[in-house]
Amino acid sequence: MASKIATNAAEALDGLLFDGMTIMSGGFGLCGIPENLIAALREHGVKDLTVISNNAGVDGFGLGVLLETGQIRKMIASYVGENKLFEQLYLSGRLELEFNPQGTLAERIRAGGAGVAAFYTRTGVGTPVAEGKEVRDFDGELYVMERGLTADLALVKAHTADAAGNLVYRKTARNFNPMMATAGRKTVAEVEVLVETGALDHDHIHTPGIYVDRLFKGVSFEKRIEQLTTRKRENA
Repeated sequence: MASKIATNAAEALDGLLFDGMTIMSGGFGLCGIPENLIAALREHGVKDLTVISNNAGVDGFGLGVLLETGQIRKMIASYVGENKLFEQLYLSGRLELEFNPQGTLAERIRAGGAGVAAFYTRTGVGTPVAEGKEVRDFDGELYVMERGLTADLALVKAHTADAAGNLVYRKTARNFNPMMATAGRKTVAEVEVLVETGALDHDHIHTPGIYVDRLFKGVSFEKRIEQLTTRKRENA
C-alpha cells in the first residue's frame, strides 16, 4: 500500500481540489480546526466552495481567511456570530448560508458518513429551519426531515496519528472532526504527533485509518481562543 503520509498541507491536497467543490472543515470554534489545510486552500486559490463547518472562524483566522479572499460561495453552518466579515457578505447577498441547529448539523454529517440518506427530528419544527422540508407526524408529534451530508473532501485535525491514518483527537476537537472524517469522499488529516503503525492503543483510536486518505504533520498551530474573558485575581 502506498504511504498516506505527505510532507505538508499542499502535497496532501494535491490533485484533490477543484472549483465548485464541497468541503467539510472540522473543529469547534477555533478548537481543533485544520488551520494548516485552510491556509493551503487559500494559497491554492480554489474557489466557489461550499463549506460545511460548525462555524466560519473569525476575522483573519480559520475559515475567515477564505471569506477574505472570496473563495467561499456558501456556508452550511450552525454558529457564525464571531465573524464580522461573514455578516457583511451575507447581508449584502455575496454569501449563501444554510443554517442548522448544532445537533442537527452534527447528525446530518454523522448520517452522511453512515450512508443514511435522511432522518426525522423534532428540532426546528414550526420555525424557519423547517421551511421547504417534509414534516411528518409520528405518534402525534411533528418531525422535520433532514438530509444526510457528504462532501467531496473532509479536512480534519487530530492530535496523534499513526502511519496507517488511525487518528486520536483531544477533548473538544472530537465534536465534529470524527464524523466529518467518515463523510468525505476523500479525507485529509493534519496532526500534531505522528507515530509508527501499531504504537496507538487500539481502544483509544477515534477514527480508523480506513477513513483517512492522506495525512501530514503540521508545522505550526496557533490554537487561538475566540473569546478570552478574565478577571483580576482577588488578593490572597
